Amino acid sequence: MPSLTAESARTRAAALTVHSYAVDLDLTTGDHTFGSTTRIQFAATNQASWLDVKPHALTSVTLNGEAVDVAGLSDGRLELSGLKAENELVVVAEMAYSNDGEGLHRSVDVADGLVYLYGMSFLDAAPRIFACFDQPDLKAPYSFKITAPTEWIVLGNGAATQVSPGRWELAETKPLSTYFVTLVAGPYHLVSSEHDGINLGIACRQSLAQHLDPEDIFEVTGQSFDEFHRLFGYRYPFGEYHQVFVPEFNAGAMENPGCVTFRDEYVFRSAVTEGERSNRARTIVHEMAHQWFGDTVTMRWWNDLWLNESFAEYMAYRVATAATRYTDNWLDFAFVRKWWGMQADQRSSTHPVAGDAVKDAAGSLEDFDGISYAKGAAVLKQLVAYLGDDVFLNGVRAHIKDNEFGNAALADLLAKWTEAGAVGLDEWAAQWFRTAGLDTISAERTATGVRLHRAAPEGSTARRPHQLTVGGYDETGRALSVPVLLNADAVDVELDPAIAVVVPDALDDSWAKIRLDEKSLENLAKVLPHISDGATRAVIWNSLRDATADAELDPRLAFDVLLAALPHEDSDIAVATLVAWGRSRLLGRYLPYEPYRGRLADVLTARLGSTPAGSSLQLAIARGVVGTTTDTGLLTGWLAGSDVPVGLAVDADLRWLITLQLARLGAIGDAEIDAELARDKSSEGEVHAVRCRAALPTPEAKERAWALISTDAEVANYELYAACEGFWHPAQLEVTAPYIDRYFAEIAGTEKLRSGWVIARTALLAFPNTVIDEQVVRKAEALVADDSVSTGIRRSVGDEADDLRRAVRIRTAFS
Repeated sequence: MPSLTAESARTRAAALTVHSYAVDLDLTTGDHTFGSTTRIQFAATNQASWLDVKPHALTSVTLNGEAVDVAGLSDGRLELSGLKAENELVVVAEMAYSNDGEGLHRSVDVADGLVYLYGMSFLDAAPRIFACFDQPDLKAPYSFKITAPTEWIVLGNGAATQVSPGRWELAETKPLSTYFVTLVAGPYHLVSSEHDGINLGIACRQSLAQHLDPEDIFEVTGQSFDEFHRLFGYRYPFGEYHQVFVPEFNAGAMENPGCVTFRDEYVFRSAVTEGERSNRARTIVHEMAHQWFGDTVTMRWWNDLWLNESFAEYMAYRVATAATRYTDNWLDFAFVRKWWGMQADQRSSTHPVAGDAVKDAAGSLEDFDGISYAKGAAVLKQLVAYLGDDVFLNGVRAHIKDNEFGNAALADLLAKWTEAGAVGLDEWAAQWFRTAGLDTISAERTATGVRLHRAAPEGSTARRPHQLTVGGYDETGRALSVPVLLNADAVDVELDPAIAVVVPDALDDSWAKIRLDEKSLENLAKVLPHISDGATRAVIWNSLRDATADAELDPRLAFDVLLAALPHEDSDIAVATLVAWGRSRLLGRYLPYEPYRGRLADVLTARLGSTPAGSSLQLAIARGVVGTTTDTGLLTGWLAGSDVPVGLAVDADLRWLITLQLARLGAIGDAEIDAELARDKSSEGEVHAVRCRAALPTPEAKERAWALISTDAEVANYELYAACEGFWHPAQLEVTAPYIDRYFAEIAGTEKLRSGWVIARTALLAFPNTVIDEQVVRKAEALVADDSVSTGIRRSVGDEADDLRRAVRIRTAFS
């Protein structure tokens, strides 16, 4: 199906003005399809245009009372002719429920057999629910009528009223882009509240109701509303505010005005770390930020989607820190989000923060990555330092007020900042928003101080100014800091050159590759445990991780620093991040799996005995032990309740992590996985079981999992992802060897089985990234060069090939 081009969208937007949508859905027609009737009122200046609709069956279309031939539907488009100045279009269709997280997704909860629906209209999925002119700059008000089973509740963008048993009406909305339109229907558990005149709701599946934590969610929501109202000077405009935790959701959340949808993994049914709770809070705040930046003011074309996400990302970290009890947000940004974006910015698929305005919709979606989120947020953080907070906020306030319920582009926002007092913003924006890649900032000790060096990415003309802080640390970790504007390729800093460790950008204020000087690296092992600021430790670790990935630092040295740091690190975010890096990048990729796996397991096991009982740190360390140990006696003992550390709850999710490791080790089989599933009769348990079965080191298990990945068109998205996640492992190279060639021969064909997000995600997760071999890199390059393959698959394979190429280079450099 062809993707909408920017030029086609501009042509249609110039010709049409959509006045309203009235949608009537019948959700009682069966398990596979639902009825959809759409009435669109619109004006036209041209006699011809087209409609977007992707039905199971198109029943009838009438334009101004005249029938339109439904046989004209092709690739989701129906050509329209004979348009008048004012028009009414009525489309009656039978639509198919989905199992891929897009369109109207239907899920059956294994725990109790209850059915749950939710709508995901992002990018090009809206026409799978209702007929529409599907592009972000054709906004219109929506009203919905819904027929549903009498025991269900219905929620959506407008306030929902049950007018008779099983019949619901949703109040007309403010003008919305098609990709924000949602519907939630099913026997959801709903908790209601109110804050500052705004009706609030939280909903989830009935089987998760006992685990829902409405007090924390309502508290974060209310505090954030207050802070956003203070910052923006513009009240939330969309009426009620529901937050619904839905099953099998692809993204973290979606900012549908009035009815935000979240993946229901955020309803914690087992113990989680404080870092994971703060991550949920930030996700809530992120989606709230979108209500102003994205929903009230929407980008004109998909190339500016980064601005929605960068802004919401920055505001989530800022507002969560200022308004809620969660204070570790910028630590998470430094360790987790920034690292994600830094990797994306060094792949061959890197792109400027501000995307290419001529890409089609699908091409723009490919840039929906760590650059659009994390790098964009870091650049906005730099922009605040450059403009000052007053100019920044005054520009944003004017932008929201002057473009409310309309569309805008980056240039419109830059103009508002300039009106608010910004000077030289066009050049600053050209350097930061319009150029790709990371500068490298390094420190050189001179006879009298420290000299910072700035180097642009190879081949780049960028000359970015960096507002940052240089930190110097003595052997006790005592800090000296110097603010610096690095606006040249070399800037001298007044700092004692004899100090033990020098850290450029010590407070993690900019976006760059940081390189430590030789003396700092020599002193790092003894000084790092004494540096109290978590963000500084994250900057140091990002430098070490990046230098290792660039084959500048011996991975054996990086591993030794990791082992030295883990006994002292007191942040669960840092521990979880560093253990994940050790497992995903060092073990079996940059370094042989053994004996390094055993050394990491020993350090984690020793640390477990000294962590506070019941703490987040204990849980983070325990998960690390489970994922690295080969002590099957310890693992089976924990499952049986034997020798479990005091304070550690071996609950449902930790039991599944243990079962997964036992499966990888070949210590259990299908029978034991089935027995664990019998203990956890839930949809979550089913997904865990699929992952465990795929992890079994037998030819039969791998063939079964591969068939699901490569040929099963009916499998739900979460089970598909789980099979991919369990399949490859560096300790199972022999049993998975036959699937290397099969991946490259068969992955392109999965495009015919599935649609949307799932296609690229499956290609990414199923890639054989444990096989560190130049031949695999060449196979990947050949697939990427094949224009007949889906662009999403090629992007995923290309990104994985870049990472694999790095691993090959590291092994070659350090033998």
